[in-house]
This record gives sequence, C-alpha cells and structure tokens, in this order.
Amino acid sequence: MNEVGLRQSDAFAKGGRERYGLTPHTWQDFAACLHQSADPSVPLSARAARAYLDIAFFHPYPDGNARLALLVLAHVLEREGVRLDEVGPLQTTRYANDPDGALDLAALVTVLIRATHRRATAR
Repeated sequence: MNEVGLRQSDAFAKGGRERYGLTPHTWQDFAACLHQSADPSVPLSARAARAYLDIAFFHPYPDGNARLALLVLAHVLEREGVRLDEVGPLQTTRYANDPDGALDLAALVTVLIRATHRRATAR
C-alpha cells in the first residue's frame, strides 16, 4: 500500500475555481486548528463541525478531503462516546469560509446527536 502524504503544493478543486494555498505555516496552522477539536470547554457539536471545516479549509491531501472531513467529524464525536446512526444530512458541499454555514453545520450535528440518542432510548 502506498502512503499518502500531505500535499506539497497549492491544491485546486471544483474545476480550478477554488484554490487552497500552501505557505510555510500551513501544516503548523492545520495542526493547531485540529488540536482545538479536543478542547472540552467548547461544545462537542462545535468541535466536530470545526474539525470538519478545518479539513475543508486546509485541504491537506490531493484527493479525498471531503470523505476525510466526514471521518474526522465522526472521530471527534466517537472520542466522546457519540456514534451517529445517520450521516446523510452531512454529506453535502460545505465551505470553510462561510461563518453562517459553520453555525448551521454545528446546529445540524447537534440535531443528529439528539436524534441518535432519542432513537437509541426508544428501542
């Protein structure tokens, strides 16, 4: 199996309409942002949404970043013992530079967590 490393140049998406730059500080900044997903003073849904959007914003790999973002969101939740039983609503295009969209994503994660708990207790 080939190991995939962090991208080494600018990345482009959506037919070249979106550019994800690379600076000498990109990976240090990325690590610092992801580290914040473990801050217990921040609500869980906000941490999960933030980690998802950090992947979208930094676009760390040449391919598979949207799939990775969903996996990272699930990982942040799983660390706190939350496993969503539905992720379909999360599988849509999101933009890291959209503050209202970020709030909507955190709210959606909260709704999905509550719905998962509600269905689990109804069984």
